[in-house]
Amino acid sequence: MDFVMKQALGGATKDMGKMLGGEEEKDPDAQKKEEERQEALRQQEDERKAKHARMEAEREKVRQTIRDKYGLKKKEEREAEEKAAMEQACEGSLTRPKKAIPAGCGDEDEEEDESILDTVLKFLPGPLQDMFKK
Repeated sequence: MDFVMKQALGGATKDMGKMLGGEEEKDPDAQKKEEERQEALRQQEDERKAKHARMEAEREKVRQTIRDKYGLKKKEEREAEEKAAMEQACEGSLTRPKKAIPAGCGDEDEEEDESILDTVLKFLPGPLQDMFKK
């Protein structure tokens, strides 16, 4: 009966033996196969990186032709020029450069026609305004 069961279950008896704490069969070439697999994965990764580097180089060529055609500059070049211009403008100055402030936004010294009291009086009700004006 045991022989019949083993024949019927086939490879399942090996798995059952492993589950029950039996010894695993070790493949003598397992180490070599694993090394070959790892090497194949490394080689595929290197090929993929080389492919992406070639594609990026082609894209950069296309970008450069567009920049040349329309007279555009790379972002890094533009930022370097702006920084150089700021440094040149700041030479001899001991403080940081002033930023552009729109008119009417604080730092300007404007002649005030109305005093603070007049401004407050505008918001008071009519009888109170008359009382403060006297």
